[in-house]
Amino acid sequence: MSAQDEARGSDWYPAPLGEYAQLPQDDSCSTLEPSEQLFPLMETKLYKRRWVMLFIFSLYSMSNAFMWLQYGIINDIFMRFYSIDTLAIDWLSMIYFLTYIPFILPVMWLLDNRGIRDVVVVGSALNCIGAWIKTSTADPNMFAMTFFGQFVCSVATVHILGIPSRLASLWFGQQEVSTACSIGVLGNQLGIAIGFLVPPILVPNVDDVSELANHIRIMFYISAGVATLIFVLVVIVFQEKPELPPTQAEAQARNIPPEEYSYMASILRLLSNKPFMLLVVSYGLNVGCFYAVSTLLNRMIIEHYPGEEVNAGRIGLTIVIAGMVGSLICGIWLDKTKTYKQTTLVVYLLSLIGMLIYAFTLNLGHLWVVFVTAGVLGFFMTGYLPLGFEFAVELTYPESEGTSSGLLNCSAQIFGIIFTICQGKIIDKWGTLAGNIFLCVFLLIGSVLTGFIKADLRRQKVNHQTDVQTVSEKKAADVEGGTSPPEILKERKL
Repeated sequence: MSAQDEARGSDWYPAPLGEYAQLPQDDSCSTLEPSEQLFPLMETKLYKRRWVMLFIFSLYSMSNAFMWLQYGIINDIFMRFYSIDTLAIDWLSMIYFLTYIPFILPVMWLLDNRGIRDVVVVGSALNCIGAWIKTSTADPNMFAMTFFGQFVCSVATVHILGIPSRLASLWFGQQEVSTACSIGVLGNQLGIAIGFLVPPILVPNVDDVSELANHIRIMFYISAGVATLIFVLVVIVFQEKPELPPTQAEAQARNIPPEEYSYMASILRLLSNKPFMLLVVSYGLNVGCFYAVSTLLNRMIIEHYPGEEVNAGRIGLTIVIAGMVGSLICGIWLDKTKTYKQTTLVVYLLSLIGMLIYAFTLNLGHLWVVFVTAGVLGFFMTGYLPLGFEFAVELTYPESEGTSSGLLNCSAQIFGIIFTICQGKIIDKWGTLAGNIFLCVFLLIGSVLTGFIKADLRRQKVNHQTDVQTVSEKKAADVEGGTSPPEILKERKL
């Protein structure tokens, strides 16, 4: 048999050791099962409305994030209005962290079994309900009710934080998935930015209690109105997924039969994935530090710059806007380079450096220095958020993106509670420098853990494999035309 005939009579099959080799064909080759072939190439398509889905989700996330910080950034005003102490006002922010821990498993189950639309609709409804509950709490005796409204909004958060990576995988192509995830995170950061900026403007520090109550009521009604409009938009416009998948990796994930998928088995596989678990801990340390800084920012600024509540909000705004730029740049960089571990490690180390600079310049007495150092801190610390999500998806493919993101966020909430309480106590006893050094220690630990993560980029391997398969099929077609036979293809099986 000639080399050309051999080339015609061969096909690819998965070898027992997980590599792809050539299989001589005969007349019975058509009876091979699909599982014995390379992944079949499927039709993919990018829809323009993917940007509409991303925009609506970002609005919903923005509304919820605003309500997280609307108390903390003017905590001294609310402490006086409700006659409560610092720990009580901190819990209006920390309730978001605490609620996430018990509710994340049911919400991940809902995401896997009912889909992304149901999760987003339920979360948006809860966000709207919580906002309207708070409209009746602009009264010094209604702290318990305002806390309940904040609790309802915190349950809505559980339906938000794991969505960006899932939404990006469902709707966006291989070269834009990280950018889309970054934009999804960007919506949350925009809400935090508005939460830093708007409350000090809407609720000035006035002595008259009735006037103060009126300002608080106006803020609550504005946030409730916006949440209602977004809920209506979600119900009418937001869709589950496109008719055709955007990438080959997503197409293969869709082909997994439902009866072969087990939610608990998926979680157990993730918990036994060592690189992913290292990422879970390191991600929790970094984002937990960000949550603590955001929650306690007003206290830290007021300690060194009394009466600067408005500038405290502006500094918070600077942190988040710089972080939004960082998130977007990191997402675009990942799409261009696919250097997940290297980028994550570098940004982590720069977050540590930014935190050290912020800690040692906060007490210099120059507000402009605080603005600059806070911006540097925010650029890298917030820019890390989409990196963690996308790195997790790579390490855990083909597991659900919502499940991996949910575990990352669960870790972040746990560390957020611990760091906020501990840093608050340290600030009260030893000052802001000691509290910030406390966070720097854990950022250093997280940097070391990130260095030990093995970069097993599973999703990229699938997309690369389909690219190689396309080339090999083209070469096989060339063989039919009399050109040279294809080289033997060997790819590591996932």
